[in-house]
Amino acid sequence: MVDWKPAMRAALMLAVPAGLLSSALSPVGILGLFWMAAAAAWAVALYLRTQRPAWITIGAGARIGLVTGLLAGWLAFGISGGALFVDRFVLHQTSQIDAEWKIRVDQSQQMTQQLASQMACRTPQKQRLKRHGCCHRGVTLGLRSSDLPAIVCSFCSLPPVAGRWARA
Repeated sequence: MVDWKPAMRAALMLAVPAGLLSSALSPVGILGLFWMAAAAAWAVALYLRTQRPAWITIGAGARIGLVTGLLAGWLAFGISGGALFVDRFVLHQTSQIDAEWKIRVDQSQQMTQQLASQMACRTPQKQRLKRHGCCHRGVTLGLRSSDLPAIVCSFCSLPPVAGRWARA
């Protein structure tokens, strides 16, 4: 059983710094997962030190850690969202933010197209194999997308049939 008053005191005491360090404004925000886990573990340790129980269950420790992580996550999300709102609407940096986002999306699309072109079958032998349902990544077993309904129906009907066979 968790005594929530001291547990919340420990959770809040550590969730606030973890949330601040995990927000987008922090230069060390990339380590957000580490900050959350460390704060949760430390909150459980502080609770154990102040309460001095004979033992604590894993579930109770997990609940205290979960509350700490949720509080820190909500704080980090709120700070990051508030900062984005201020940058975008109050400071009127909408066009700059949109331009940076468009650059990132374009770079991602270029990388995706480059990877797709590298995975394509280029040699005549591989083109011939692809027409027959094979390529350098493996055999497709000659299945086409029109075979999907039949496959789904067979998998849906297989368990009841197998159950009847097992009872027989």
